[in-house]
Amino acid sequence: MEAIRNLKIKTSTCKRIVKELHSYEKEVEREAAKTAAMKDNGADPYDLKQQENVLGESRMMIPDCHKRLEAALADLKSTLAELEETTGPEVEDAKKTVADVEKQFPTEDA
Repeated sequence: MEAIRNLKIKTSTCKRIVKELHSYEKEVEREAAKTAAMKDNGADPYDLKQQENVLGESRMMIPDCHKRLEAALADLKSTLAELEETTGPEVEDAKKTVADVEKQFPTEDA
């Protein structure tokens, strides 16, 4: 039962990181549009610089999220491999999560 509990936690972790990654991607789009609008409107150079810093910080989070997602996915796969003989809704959910993540974000070992 402990292994199933760990599997559920690791599955949830992967799902959360995917959501977080999508959120950062949307944030970068939003901040890039805001920066472009500020440039077009001739905003104060100080304000524009601050906005570019915000955009840069948002962009830096995406590679970090990718690294964490790869690590979480590898962890989930290893836990799933340990439960090879086991069946149940948790195992099916984990397999579906692995497949979904690999489709969206292909990794080197996939």
